[in-house]
Amino acid sequence: MAMIERFEAMLAAGKDGALLRFGLGSEYLKAGDAQRAALHFREALARDPGYSAAWKLLGKALEAGDREGAAEAWRRGIAAAEAKGDKQAAREMQVFLKRLERAPGPP
Repeated sequence: MAMIERFEAMLAAGKDGALLRFGLGSEYLKAGDAQRAALHFREALARDPGYSAAWKLLGKALEAGDREGAAEAWRRGIAAAEAKGDKQAAREMQVFLKRLERAPGPP
């Protein structure tokens, strides 16, 4: 929780930005708070729509509760990663998307 508190203090001090929001989202995701993580990933992406790592983790945060939202995040993340030439991130999200599409349950 120490990192979350540190990042939240930075945010409260007005040091907002895509990287800080990504860090907060990552820490909340690690802590098991997918809903709060998704909020921060969305804020990161509002500041930098080409942030492929944020798209990737947004999909992970949404995967359990919003499968279609996760799929859309990964589709957009793949496009962002390909636009930057980030082949590894694009491949990872393609794998996540394929697994999600093959998994039983509503899309």
